[in-house]
Amino acid sequence: MAILVTKWFGVFLCDEKTGRIIDKRLMPQDDAQSVSERLASIQRGALLDEERELAALAEGKLAVSDRRQSELGKPELFDSSFITPEKYGFTPEYMHEVMIGLGKLRTSEPIPRDRNLVQAIRSLDDQIATINLYNERLHEWYGMHFPELADYASDARYANLIAMNGEREGVMEELGLEIESIGSDMDPADMDAIRDLADTLSRLYDDKERTEGYIQGIVEATCPNMCAMVSAPLAARMVSLAGGLERLASLPASTVQLLGAEKAMFRHLRSGKRGPKHGIIYQHPDVHRSPYWQRGKVARALAGKLLIAAKVDQYGGEFIGDRLNEEFQRRVEDIRRRYPDPPKKPQKSGKKTRRGRGGKGKR
Repeated sequence: MAILVTKWFGVFLCDEKTGRIIDKRLMPQDDAQSVSERLASIQRGALLDEERELAALAEGKLAVSDRRQSELGKPELFDSSFITPEKYGFTPEYMHEVMIGLGKLRTSEPIPRDRNLVQAIRSLDDQIATINLYNERLHEWYGMHFPELADYASDARYANLIAMNGEREGVMEELGLEIESIGSDMDPADMDAIRDLADTLSRLYDDKERTEGYIQGIVEATCPNMCAMVSAPLAARMVSLAGGLERLASLPASTVQLLGAEKAMFRHLRSGKRGPKHGIIYQHPDVHRSPYWQRGKVARALAGKLLIAAKVDQYGGEFIGDRLNEEFQRRVEDIRRRYPDPPKKPQKSGKKTRRGRGGKGKR
């Protein structure tokens, strides 16, 4: 049986048993840019004309050495290390030129929007961490002057009130409060420093809101089927945890179910403790509202439907989010009907040994 092997310097049709090269199509030896373009096409998952041509020449069944070529034959392992570029006149200097060209081509390609989504989610996480740090500092610092404000405002509202008014009298006037504060008075220079901190925090909240809106727009455009099943923020988180929509669509449902629970899984593998039943997918209402004995089954059903939705979104299929959501809801109802009660705990077996006064059991 023949097997198709593609190298950076050519495409080869080999005898799988003997390793003999039956036929070959070499890359141009005087046009590095053309070779770079063909290698870029290969990395994007396309088939070369040379591969199709040699596949048509194969007699009988054809095997291939790369999953990318699956439509031409069955992928199989094959040791092709005996096919070297030096045998066909390709020098290391020419390979270097080809690879430099390939790198330039790939880095200049348009970036998929889901890749931007991954970076946006990570940026949002950084903003949230910074906001929490600044918020804690502002509460501790301004709390020396007006500790009661924390009972009437929080988050962005808290920072805005301090940035706009500063002294507690102005804050209380805006809130319509008449209370006697136990805080200390502040020097004007100290209050200016606090207001600068509050103004920075207020702008961070504005940046966070804009980032969330940007993420919402991307995820609704790139993952409409996933957004039909889960909220846009949760869909974005899952894409980010997977490293992109393409990789998410290639994962098994069991991995999708546990995205975000990697630490718990590694702890389970290391110590033998009970493994996690869900990761970030727990944020879905049907998962976290379910009783503990149903939660794993609901999470598994949701992960399966989300995986289908991700595949459709990645490969440009028709919108089927509503149908997937209906199927998931029917499965949840079936789980609740079939498992209404928690499982019974297994009874411990074995008899206890009676111990005498000396602390030794009967023999």
